[in-house]
Amino acid sequence: MRIYMDEVINAVCLHMADRKGVQPTEVEVELAWDEEYGYTAEVWVQGRSQFLIEANLLEAIEQYVLRQYGMRAFRSQITLGLDDEIWADIAV
Repeated sequence: MRIYMDEVINAVCLHMADRKGVQPTEVEVELAWDEEYGYTAEVWVQGRSQFLIEANLLEAIEQYVLRQYGMRAFRSQITLGLDDEIWADIAV
């Protein structure tokens, strides 16, 4: 199963909204890939910025796949990739 950038962003929005106790619409996310840091995201919640590393993104995707698709995926089953956009392959 593959989810594309929009769903990866939704996963991070939902995850951060849960953690910060806000509505998902109050969360802004910008995904990035860097040779030094790998896959990251900059997240804005209530005017404050926070950087997430790949492990945080995998956690968000893991929870998103469970909630939205009812499928239990472990981090070892999720692979992030980059073509024109960032995507995640989930082997379940």
